[in-house]
Amino acid sequence: MRQEILTGVERRRRWSDAEKRSILAEVGVDGARVLDVARRHDLTRQHIYQWRAEFRRRGESLTEETGFLPVEMTEKTVMPAVPPSPVEIELMNGRRLRGIEGLSASGLAQLIRVLEGA
Repeated sequence: MRQEILTGVERRRRWSDAEKRSILAEVGVDGARVLDVARRHDLTRQHIYQWRAEFRRRGESLTEETGFLPVEMTEKTVMPAVPPSPVEIELMNGRRLRGIEGLSASGLAQLIRVLEGA
């Protein structure tokens, strides 16, 4: 285990945002838990949770870089029409609804409420 001796007036370690992101990125890699990463860097688990919350509060990404993937535009291809598969919903009371493709979301919700109450 690594030992670090802090001397002088300032006894706290300072972590840059890049270092914090690097440490946070280790959580979950090869099954590493927060506790494992904290021990590896001689931190408490609370440091890691606080750093996560700090980045979220500032609206910043936990990854160091934002990357973009190249996109290539091609001509629109027409997909063959696939017949709609039958929709079937089984309610908690055992009733089943079939053939409800054209019903709006609010209409479907209302129908389910009525049938559940019946």
